[in-house]
Amino acid sequence: MFGIRVRVGQKVRDEAEKPFWISFSDLMSALMVLFLVAMTVALLAVTNEISEAEKEKADRDREIEQLLGRIREATKDFPGVSVRGRSVDFGERARFDTNSHRLTKEQGAHLRAVMPRLLEVARDPLGQKWIKRAVVEGFADQRGTYLHNLNLSLQRSERVLCVLLSG
Repeated sequence: MFGIRVRVGQKVRDEAEKPFWISFSDLMSALMVLFLVAMTVALLAVTNEISEAEKEKADRDREIEQLLGRIREATKDFPGVSVRGRSVDFGERARFDTNSHRLTKEQGAHLRAVMPRLLEVARDPLGQKWIKRAVVEGFADQRGTYLHNLNLSLQRSERVLCVLLSG
């Protein structure tokens, strides 16, 4: 009664027909699909960030061009004063004699007349947003020693500031 039954001639097909484990190729296919979905989402996120940054840069450039247009408009009544790039160039109106840091009375009066218009533009909302500082630079020519020209350019920039602040 208690015995082991052995069937002869019949194969055990149970394990071959119903595998418990997922095949290796199916597992790799699923991982590849998961990787492709993750990379697609990551690429979309990065592309969206880049387009946002490009939009902000375009808005910034447009606003700065509007501000420079307002500065050009404010300085159009003053011949010799121009906007070059993102700088205001006083040209001959702030030109010094050779080896000198003195301005003539006419040059000083001209500079003092231009500055209220420039400050008006700098005080409007767009100017307050984009104008962070004003830099006055002094230049010297090639003649003379390096230290002499360095000191001369410093004195020239100081002279322009003194003229602007005295008016």
